[in-house]
Amino acid sequence: MNSTERVRAAILGQPYDRQPIYGWVSANLGGEIAARWGSVGAFEDKYEFDAAHLFGGPGPFNHGLIGQIAAENGELTPDLLVDQPIFLDPNNLNDYEGLRQVLAYHKERGRFCYVQTPGFFENFNGVFGIENQLMWLALYPDDLNELYRRQAEWTVQFADHCIDLGIDMVHISDDWGAQKDLMFSPILWKEIIYPHFKKVVDHVHERGALCSLHSDGCVMKVMDDMAEMGIDLIHPWQESARMPYDVYLDKYADKFAILGGVCVQTAIGLLPRDELEAEIRRVFGLLKGKRWIVCTTHFVQNHCSMEDLEFAYDLIYKLARE
Repeated sequence: MNSTERVRAAILGQPYDRQPIYGWVSANLGGEIAARWGSVGAFEDKYEFDAAHLFGGPGPFNHGLIGQIAAENGELTPDLLVDQPIFLDPNNLNDYEGLRQVLAYHKERGRFCYVQTPGFFENFNGVFGIENQLMWLALYPDDLNELYRRQAEWTVQFADHCIDLGIDMVHISDDWGAQKDLMFSPILWKEIIYPHFKKVVDHVHERGALCSLHSDGCVMKVMDDMAEMGIDLIHPWQESARMPYDVYLDKYADKFAILGGVCVQTAIGLLPRDELEAEIRRVFGLLKGKRWIVCTTHFVQNHCSMEDLEFAYDLIYKLARE
């Protein structure tokens, strides 16, 4: 069983030979990892990572036009953008060349490859700022709904090109959660995020690929809807944000997989090694053999030493094979 087969089987709830391993390690620690192991790729090879989290392809926005509109109006509100050509063309195949190259590198190693693309709320945070967009959800819901609809159309085209390249899963990053709850009403989420998210999920499934969500924080109030939508995987199932594993195991383990389990908020880079070992063993005891890919809950932070990172992954490597 190669890594692609292993990860796909784990996601779909089918038999697999060992627990798949991955980790979000490079964003904050790339230099330190390269200094110790020669490159991030060498670290990934040492621990036989089964997945690869890819970035690339075109960005969605014409930031020059958006900046011009903001300068002309003094304040940027959704109504100013709904009739403007703010989305770039996702169909220039030259924009995917870098993604093609990194995909080929990981596919040579048999890895399951997923590509990240921004979701709706998260994407427009970069346009309006998160505080403003939270206000605009209350003041301009119809205009945001139209912008999110256009974002879904762009994402479907982006996903098509990625799937044509050989991507296994489209990973939509759309942070909705604060530490204790959603950042906005679940009723509003159902009205103006759910329909557009579902359009992307349905299209990706029609193309024979998988679709996943990344959302930080507590998103428990929309889990029933995400399960109904047919999402294949969620990252992370954030136990440190009021999302206990027993709820996942009791209610959702037959509906979607989870990527995570190694918490960057409470465990890796923070706990003494005996406590870190106990924590990793506890999570393996709960999730091993389930629809689970071992991974960090987010990018490992730069307070994590290389010794602690190596300790954690030595243990993960061992437990995945026991």
